[in-house]
Amino acid sequence: MLISVCRKSISNQLSPCGEAHMFTNGVKFRNVTTALLFCGGLIGCSEPPATTAETEAEGAAPAVEYRFFPAQDDTGINPDTHLILSFNEAPEIGASGTVQITDIETGEIVDEIDLSIPFSPNPDGRSTATTEAERRARAQNFSAKDYQYITLSGVDFLYHPVLVRDTTAQIDLHPGVLDYGRTYSVSIEASVLGTAEEINWTFSTKNAPPANDVRQVTVAADGSGDFNTVQGAIEFAPATSDDGPFEINIKNGKYEELVYLTAKSDIVIRGESREGVIVGYPNNSAFNPPQPAPSRRPAFTLYQVEDIQLSDFTIENYFIGQAEALLVRGDRVIIDNMQMNGSGDALTTYGAIYMQDSELTGHGDTILAYATLYCLRCTVKSYGPFTWTRTPDGQHGNVFIDSTFERIDEPLPWTITEENPEGRIVDAGLARLPRNGPGSSAPNFPHAEMVLIDTTLIHVSEEGWGPVEDPETFDWSGVNFMETGSRNADGELIDLSKRHPIVKILDPETDAEVIANYKSPEFVFGDWTPQPD
Repeated sequence: MLISVCRKSISNQLSPCGEAHMFTNGVKFRNVTTALLFCGGLIGCSEPPATTAETEAEGAAPAVEYRFFPAQDDTGINPDTHLILSFNEAPEIGASGTVQITDIETGEIVDEIDLSIPFSPNPDGRSTATTEAERRARAQNFSAKDYQYITLSGVDFLYHPVLVRDTTAQIDLHPGVLDYGRTYSVSIEASVLGTAEEINWTFSTKNAPPANDVRQVTVAADGSGDFNTVQGAIEFAPATSDDGPFEINIKNGKYEELVYLTAKSDIVIRGESREGVIVGYPNNSAFNPPQPAPSRRPAFTLYQVEDIQLSDFTIENYFIGQAEALLVRGDRVIIDNMQMNGSGDALTTYGAIYMQDSELTGHGDTILAYATLYCLRCTVKSYGPFTWTRTPDGQHGNVFIDSTFERIDEPLPWTITEENPEGRIVDAGLARLPRNGPGSSAPNFPHAEMVLIDTTLIHVSEEGWGPVEDPETFDWSGVNFMETGSRNADGELIDLSKRHPIVKILDPETDAEVIANYKSPEFVFGDWTPQPD
């Protein structure tokens, strides 16, 4: 049976499917009928009636079938679309070959992806450098222009132009190369995905973007919204708004893309459901080596922003190492009912952030904390240290109210090797302040603050906090680690008498005013009362 792919137009009318193709012993056959199908998703069409193009000879190599999105001669496509090809067996990304997009009217090649150019110095996200000196030398010689890269809001990121998940390949064109009201031809050389012949088809983009005065847009992976990608909607959003927040609504689906929002304000990004919307990318500091700010290693970045809200979706970083799910550098940022799954530094924070009813998972230093971060009814799960708290002078730090910390009793993933298949399980301190570099370097973080009020602690040691640099070389007097009302998984109060000596245990009666203050977001933030929309 041959399988075609189609898409549902915005008007919900049936649209013809693109041609399906079969390759047998290097000879291409086409289906003999054109199907009209109703599509419910990106490439998840109902099966067309069985059609037979040619009968395979006995003992012949199995046919390789594929289907693609956008479909052949499809119209009304969003210019930020991915190219999606689905096969009946897993394709392999080649080390050569090109993907070309040509404007049919002008004949101009508007985009080309050349797979002979490497994706990254570490395409799998695992650095081969064995010493700090080697890492530094590589960083000095690094240039993004030597690799596959895209530019988002003026910042260059290394990226995966082709991603394969199971039997589906996603090809990401360079942002902004497609325009509205144009017809394009696609040419994918056979070596790109190991097909027997070059793949060619055409499609047309929708006539115009949303009107400039709209107050909200919809993102849908199946092409039924205003944009196919979150980044496309972010680029469209105004820099600021005087009439209430601009809303980006994401329909259920999986969005595998780098997301970078910078220098904008008054935006709400909301998913259809926390479990149903997954925005993620394989990225880390090995795949995207350090460059001048901003950091390139997160899956999702908010940089130099104000009054931004994220609600009701999941952010994933699929690589391990220094690999944030989310990095926030901004003021008055709200994180509401979110799931964030990263690795080291899974959430990096700067500025002023209010988080409620959300869950964060990571492998260690799961919160790299420079911000004033107020968390209400949140859960943090970590294989290693929960936070590395680096609060600057003159502001509050991490405050957790009615929240949960759970140590995951499993080995750190990068410690599992052929030589050590069991890996290594480490302790998970609530906050740590080790010497940050050699003793001759800048001092530790003497104003670090973290406050736990009425939290649930699961698999956390009796000492709870640390390690902390020895007081002989580090002045503890400005550090403000406080805890009260902690309970275990059964709801029983925990004996806090064996806590690390740097921690102040708050008494519910004598420290009632302090506890009440830290329960108040207005006290923690000073001039901001968070009001999630």
